[in-house]
Formats: sequence, C-alpha cells, structure tokens
Amino acid sequence: MDFSSVQAAAERLKGAVHRTPVLTSRTLNERAGAEVFLKCENFQRAGAFKIRGAYNALAQFDPEQCRAGVLTYSSGNHGQAVALAGRLLGIRALVVMPTDAPRVKVAAVQGYGAEVVTYDPAKEEREAVAERLMAERGMTLVPPFNHPDVIAGQGTAALELLADAGPLDTVLAPCGGGGLLSGTAIVAKHRQQGIRVIGVEPEGAATGNAAMAAGHIVRVENPRTMADGLKPKALGDLTFAAIRDHVDRMVTVTEEEIRSTLEFLWTRMKLVVEPSGAVGLAPLFHRKLSKPGRRVGVILSGGNADIGAVADWFRAERA
Repeated sequence: MDFSSVQAAAERLKGAVHRTPVLTSRTLNERAGAEVFLKCENFQRAGAFKIRGAYNALAQFDPEQCRAGVLTYSSGNHGQAVALAGRLLGIRALVVMPTDAPRVKVAAVQGYGAEVVTYDPAKEEREAVAERLMAERGMTLVPPFNHPDVIAGQGTAALELLADAGPLDTVLAPCGGGGLLSGTAIVAKHRQQGIRVIGVEPEGAATGNAAMAAGHIVRVENPRTMADGLKPKALGDLTFAAIRDHVDRMVTVTEEEIRSTLEFLWTRMKLVVEPSGAVGLAPLFHRKLSKPGRRVGVILSGGNADIGAVADWFRAERA
C-alpha cells in the first residue's frame, strides 16, 4: 500500500468513476482566512468517495470470487459503493447494515441491487454478523476502510485534487475508519514536499485522535455524532499505521460546528453535502487552525444526506 498502488487504482477507475470538480468560494475564503479548494465528492457516483475504493477492490476479484459474490458491512456510503461496483462488474453483493442506518442510504443500497441484512448495533457487532454470513455463503469480504485496495482507491481523490488545484499548503480530510485520510496522506506526502495533512473527527467519535494520543489503536464505545459516516469504533491496523506515519495532526469539531458548516455549504454554496462530508471543512470554517496556510484543500467526502434530518437541524437552530 503505497503511492504506486494509488496510481494503479487511478488507471483501474478510469471510466468507472467521476472526476469530481474542485470548487472555490470568495465568501468561504474570507471566512477561513485562506484560499480554499473543495474536492466535491458529493458529486461522485453513489454520492460519495467510497466508490473509488470499492470498485478498485472488486475489479481485482478472480473468477471464483466473482461467482461467489462480495459482502461488506456499512452504515451506508460504503454499502452503496459496493452495491454499485458489484452491479457494474456483474458481482452479486450483500451489505450488512445497522437497524438505525439512514433510510435514504438503505434504499440506495437496495436500489443498486444489493441484498441488505440488518443487525441491532446494541446487541451485535457488525464484524461478527459478516463473519457468519461469509461462512454460510462463501462470499469475499471487502471492509469499509481497513483494506489495501480500498485505501488505494480512496487516495485517488487527493490525486485529482492536487492535480486540479495545484500546490497546497495543507489538505484536510474527515476520518471515520481512516481509509480516506490514509489514502489522502499517502498521496499528499508523495506528491508534494512540506504539505501538511490534517485529519478531522467529530468530538463524539474521535477514534483517530485517541489512537494518535495513545500510540496504539483505541476503541471508542458508542460513538455519537450527526456525522453517521464517521462512527466506526476504531481505526484498522492498516489505517492506523498510515495515519501515524503520514498525518501531521488530528483535530476534532463539535456538533454545532458541523451543523453550521453544513448550513453554509447548503445555503451559500448550494452544495448538498451530508454531515460527514462537512466535517473536513469545519475546523477551517471556524478558524480552529492557527496556521492553516495560504492555499488549503478540503475533501467534501459525500452528499448522501437525510434531507428531513438536515432540515430539522437547521430549524432547531432557529427555534
């Protein structure tokens, strides 16, 4: 898992995923005190960056794996990505999802033709459910983040960002299980000397911050945040190693900081971004970084928002 694997993924993904736009805003620049370049993965196929890693992994299946099918577990975006990648490649897909997953994401997974098996996160671990189904059906597991082909695929977003925006002082990416942040950091550090990479997490789901502080993987029970895509209980061994070796800093943001950043993106930039997608921008938008640099890139990771829930958050602030 290195820069060459990201380059190979980029070749594999040609024609299968969108090259999403990099957008700017004068108002955002004034608010952030920097020139900000937003990599808009909310415009990606299946609504998020996850299709990059999922397709890269499934495209390397051997004939036997293709016949048996693919299995994963996901609160939504990775499940949608595996479902779509499976449809594109003719591979049967099964997605294990929590009973509290956003309805819009469950419907999207099913809409791409995948089978959904639900579990109660208060009673079961998704990994255990997946292991049982793998044993029963002989499918290949492609996890949401802790997989070298997934990480390599996710890194292609940063590869495009740096190519389109030009040299950057800093890149920010949200961190859940760490796949996107790992791929981003590997690319950034290889392509540009002196660039800083910052990972961003919700305060209530700060597994990466905890791991970096402790020097080892830390499990956070019952992570709580509106950013439902950033709620894994721990980093994986691969993502922890990449973040430890290549990420300069981890920061956290509050729920209110996520909400207000989300509102700015929706109302001022007209970008439909989900809460997880707004997390990377939040510390810059709220000037929580003392020296962000003159030119800063941010990956808006996805746009699969529950519009009803977002409307409720916006109304609650005005009440």
